[in-house]
Amino acid sequence: MFRSSTEEIASTDTTESGQSSDVTPVDRSAPNGTTSYNPVSGSPGSSSLDGDSTHYSSGPSLPRTAAGHSFQFVNTNPPHLASTSDSSSLRNRGGTPKFRKTPGSAGAAHPGQTPRSDHTAPTSCSSATTPSGASVIVALVEGRGLARGEIGMASLNLKCPELVLSQFADTGTYAKVITKVHILLPMEILMPDTASEKGKGTKLFSLITENFQGVAFTAIQRKYFNEKKGLEYIQQLCAPEFSTVLMEVQAKYYCLASAAALLKYLEFIQNSVYATKSLKVSFKGSEQTAMIDSASASNMELVVNNRDHRSDHTLLGVLNHTKTPGGARRLRSNILEPLVDVDTINIRLDAIEEMLQNEELFFGLRNAIGHFLDIDQLLSVLVQVPKQETVMIAEAKITHVIQLKHTLDLVPQLRVVLKNCNTALLKAYRTSLEDSRFDMILKQIHTVVNDDTTYLKGSLNMRMQKCYAVRPNINEFLDIARRAYTEIVDDIAGLVNQTAEKYGFPMRTSFSTARGFFIQMKLEGMFLPEGKLPPEFIKVTRHKDNYGFTTTDLMKMNDRCDEALREIFHMSYVVICQLLSTIREHIHCLYKLSDAVSMLDMLLSLANACTLSDYVRPEFTDTLALKQGRHPILERMAGQQLVSNNCYVSEGSNFVIITGPNMSGKSTYLKQVALCQIMAQIGSFVPAEYASFRVADQIFTRIGVDDDFETSSSTFMLEMKEISYIIHNVSDRSLIIIDELGRGTSAEEGIGMCHSVCEFLLNLKAFTLFATHYLELCQLESLYPNVENQHMQVQHTRARGAGTESVVYTHLLSQGCSEERHYGLRAAEMTSFPSSIIQEAKEFAAKVSKQLLAKRKSDPEIERQRALYCLATRLLQTARNSRLDPDSLRMYLKGLRRQYDAELEAAGLPGPVDS
Repeated sequence: MFRSSTEEIASTDTTESGQSSDVTPVDRSAPNGTTSYNPVSGSPGSSSLDGDSTHYSSGPSLPRTAAGHSFQFVNTNPPHLASTSDSSSLRNRGGTPKFRKTPGSAGAAHPGQTPRSDHTAPTSCSSATTPSGASVIVALVEGRGLARGEIGMASLNLKCPELVLSQFADTGTYAKVITKVHILLPMEILMPDTASEKGKGTKLFSLITENFQGVAFTAIQRKYFNEKKGLEYIQQLCAPEFSTVLMEVQAKYYCLASAAALLKYLEFIQNSVYATKSLKVSFKGSEQTAMIDSASASNMELVVNNRDHRSDHTLLGVLNHTKTPGGARRLRSNILEPLVDVDTINIRLDAIEEMLQNEELFFGLRNAIGHFLDIDQLLSVLVQVPKQETVMIAEAKITHVIQLKHTLDLVPQLRVVLKNCNTALLKAYRTSLEDSRFDMILKQIHTVVNDDTTYLKGSLNMRMQKCYAVRPNINEFLDIARRAYTEIVDDIAGLVNQTAEKYGFPMRTSFSTARGFFIQMKLEGMFLPEGKLPPEFIKVTRHKDNYGFTTTDLMKMNDRCDEALREIFHMSYVVICQLLSTIREHIHCLYKLSDAVSMLDMLLSLANACTLSDYVRPEFTDTLALKQGRHPILERMAGQQLVSNNCYVSEGSNFVIITGPNMSGKSTYLKQVALCQIMAQIGSFVPAEYASFRVADQIFTRIGVDDDFETSSSTFMLEMKEISYIIHNVSDRSLIIIDELGRGTSAEEGIGMCHSVCEFLLNLKAFTLFATHYLELCQLESLYPNVENQHMQVQHTRARGAGTESVVYTHLLSQGCSEERHYGLRAAEMTSFPSSIIQEAKEFAAKVSKQLLAKRKSDPEIERQRALYCLATRLLQTARNSRLDPDSLRMYLKGLRRQYDAELEAAGLPGPVDS
């Protein structure tokens, strides 16, 4: 009766006067999605996953950070943290939080809240904005003296109880640490106060504050960066399943020091501690994934579209068909940090291939995965032990146990779906789900929680689930409180019915998180007497013919209802705490479940992307080869088949110069190759008919010709900074994409700079694709055998009876240097330029081109050496990668011989004499 007579709505109305106001109702079907962290316990409130944001605790509302969390610093600071006492509250309400110090720093003032992280700084990576917001805190420390450049890093996501440690040697540009912090998307960065002293700040501190202007920075006393304390923390908190990490980090002093400062700070701001043996601790070195710097991630639009940050026209948008928050986070992380281990990549590809071939497995997994909640976030609150107990914490803990029961109820279905899988990765996850602790925890929950209690969307539904979660007859006082609550709810329904009969209006009982129970009325073809509601109705809201209001008696009943709920939550909390204390030692099996669900979700997402477009499984060799490759983002945007192109880069021709007119497709082609490389290295199929890749340990891009007003850098200066970064960090297994260079200065200087940069890069074994309008660079092909010229084709058409010639862009890539001349002038002709100016420009450009062409010469000996070099590299590749049978191999080698002879003949040289 209660559910049928009460309608739940989500209302944001807070009108206190009796006057009516027009309010647009909020869609009640969508959950709030906001996670509020209790300032005292560090635990999410009852709305952490279900959208119910009602809390029954006294005290002021908490300020919210950009991540959607509420933090409140308690004034009773531990005496060992504060070196000075200043109780003044500093609240940063602006969009760009700046430097601040904790009470652990000399002369510090205690902030009133964790500053928000909006990530609006122009220098931030394009990946610095996610739908869920930032929730990671990072601690950084650098070695001193001879150890300068050795970086220790610790990070912990407030929504996921995993402590990630890193330690690595970085260059003077600190490229690795800047890239890693960009990927982590932090809400706050902690560093020693000695690194940020006024006038004596280290170079790392300067770069951090420059690159992350929208992130809160906190200085911590250096003494809290203590490696011994860090090791003690890890020994105390690390779950047994991950204890092998101790062997990896026990001699890595800087990451241990960062961990000590981070965990102490978290204990301070959240006023809660992590339960013993509850955290997942992992160590990630810099060599396990490919590095993509923040500028390259922005240029290629990996996770954020540069034109519209809300658009899903990104690589993440193309591949993201995930059903869970954990799967989405994992996919994003993999795109920004692709794998470099070929075996791991192929294991993923095997799993995706099985999903595509087995429809029952694909749809079974998709159905099972779609019902899971955010397991990481659930784990994060279950492993924390609050230092204080409030009604809000009680309500939250009941919610978490209901969510835990809901999650564990889904495990058997996932086991059944994976029962008959064949690939190694899916078998491994099936085995991990056979852990008996899943059933053990669920059995213990069933002894306390009602069997029919489950997670439901909507605040009223969850309110009822929490109220009746604990079984009857466990606590006599709890049963009495529930009966009282039920009677009050019945009285409310009766009051509304009496009021409706009294005034003759069609009234119904409704509920919202903000208002509690109130009355709703819809007037269809009816009129109010004198055009007004009776004065008994207060807090009136109106939207067209829909009225919402309450009465004094109803408000009193709401207060009684809230009081009864507080009693219920308090007594249920006592029972729930006893349950949690018994299951907490087994809760670590949820880490396995979280890993399995997020990975399966990501693989399903990648498989789903294959079903929407014609993708192919990539191979991994020492050659980058794409047959009819396509741009994955443009293909999704266009909704139709685009012009496809081939790509071939090998050790023998590892430097490709691409020329062609403006708008012919050079930039699109370059990005297409890089995006396909990233897709292959995360374990995805790629948009092509055939694909082979050499694993890249770094991917660099230099794209764009904009000024940077923030750093007062001109176009040319930005080009030089980006090229300098590439030169200092490139390796023999890098992939380099350069789209225009030297355009921001004079032609002579631009050509000179391009030529020297090209000569530096082509002496490396890195794969480089270089797009340019400087046709003079095409001469490098005659000087170096590993340089290859390619161009974008165009067609010229002349309309019948018209004297003007038009250009048709085919977007097809062909061998050789572009034969197009003065295509910039043709583009100018398409505008309103005076014809006299265009004609004079053509005449002058023709004279300059004639002088340049007269200087070009072709040396037959160089052509012979080039042909010999190409033959040798092709033979070497055949020896490494060939899987041909003897007859096919013989035919292939004869073909190479004929190709060699043809190249010599084209150069006007005699062919070799057959022996």
